[in-house]
Order: sequence, then C-alpha cells, then structure tokens
Amino acid sequence: MKILISNDDGYQAPGIVALYEALKDVAEVEVVAPEHNNSAKSNALTLHSPLYVHRAANGFRYVNGTPADCVHIALTGLLGYRPDLVVSGINNGANMGDDTIYSGTVGAAMEGYLFGIPAIAFSQTEKGWKHLDAAAARARELVEQMISHRTGDAQPWLLNVNIPCLPQAQLKSVKVCRLGRRHAAEPVITQTSPRGETMYWIGAAGPAMDESEGTDFHATAQGHVSVTPLKVDLSDHERLGYWAQSMAQRTGKGPS
Repeated sequence: MKILISNDDGYQAPGIVALYEALKDVAEVEVVAPEHNNSAKSNALTLHSPLYVHRAANGFRYVNGTPADCVHIALTGLLGYRPDLVVSGINNGANMGDDTIYSGTVGAAMEGYLFGIPAIAFSQTEKGWKHLDAAAARARELVEQMISHRTGDAQPWLLNVNIPCLPQAQLKSVKVCRLGRRHAAEPVITQTSPRGETMYWIGAAGPAMDESEGTDFHATAQGHVSVTPLKVDLSDHERLGYWAQSMAQRTGKGPS
C-alpha cells in the first residue's frame, strides 16, 4: 500500500507532520507539499513559471507551487509509481459547505481523484491545531477503514472529512453528510499602502446559512466527524432540458 500526502498549509505545518506520523506505519508514505502556505488555491496549477522540488531534512519533499501542483508533479513523474491513495491535510481550519470550492486541501485531494486515485481531504473545524493528536488518530482510523474495504476494480472516490477540535474521548462517530451552505463573505477590507495606494484584503467567510441536520456544519457542531463524498461533475443535470428548450426558443431551432 502506497500513500501520497500533501496539504495547503505547507510542508512544515503541524497538521501534515501529524498526519505523516499517524500513517507512516500503515503504508509506504511519501510527502510532497507546498513550500509555503497556499490556502484557498483550490485546483490551481502553475503554468507560466518553473516549479522546483526540494527535500527537507525530515525527508518531506516541497514544491514552490500550489497543492494541486504538488500532487500533479508527484503523479506525473516525480514518484515513479502510482500511489494507491492520496491524502491531504490535516488542514488548519474547516473545509465545509462552500469552502470546498476554494480549498487547497480539497484541491490537492481532487487532483489525485482526477488521476483516478481514491483521495481523502482532512481538516480540523477550528484553527490553532488544538487536539491535533486526536484528529490524526481519527484520520488514521478512517484511512485504515478505506484500505480494508478497497477493491481492485472499484471506481475512485473523493471524501471530504472535517474533524471537531475535541479530545479523542469526546469525538463522536462518523456521519456521512451533504455540504452545507454559507452566506456571502464579509465585505472586503481596504487599507492605504505607504505609497498612498488602496489595498484590498478578501473578507472573512460568511456564517453558515444552511446548517440543518444532515449537513457537515450540523454534524461537526454535535461533535461528529463529518464525511462528505464529493464529485467533480458541475453540470446542472436537472436543468439541462430547461436550457435546451430555452436556447431553442431563442434561436428558433428545435433541440438537436
């Protein structure tokens, strides 16, 4: 069993170190992670500047690029083999609801999934690495469960996991959930630079809008570990017929 680990907080982040320590005797583990924090980089790939790979004193390899860059490079030549699982995290903060669209943690896992490899993104629900040991232990449990249930001809899957910042004894069972929704982000923050230019900082994420039972927000608030299966197909299948009819009416041609 071979596992590739990445993240978006950078190769020196406590979360990725804890994840590596938790998984290193479960399988053959390689770490390829960003050199610096790359939060909210989603699935971005670096196309217009060179990427370099270096090895840290602890054996981790790091890249001057995005989380998706790290996984992409690893899978297309750096490793020289195809891992059985891609694991991303443990992220410093939640990736629930709309966060998953922006998340570099999810982006790294999704890059593995796009290459046909099962993948898991792990996050803690709060920043600060509180009870990181408990989160790492729960991550190991989930990885071991996935390994024991995998089959050679199974389709790849992508799981988004959020773990409450609680001691191991207080963490409740896993709940499979749908994504919740957030309100729009807080207003942009403006400042004036020393040269008199206006600077803009993206505002904080909005509060939960849909945190009803069955969502990841609700499950983690109750102390459960939320697991949400994700897919990449963004097609609005339910409204394909509507748009086909609408386009036909506007062009005067029937749907083909």
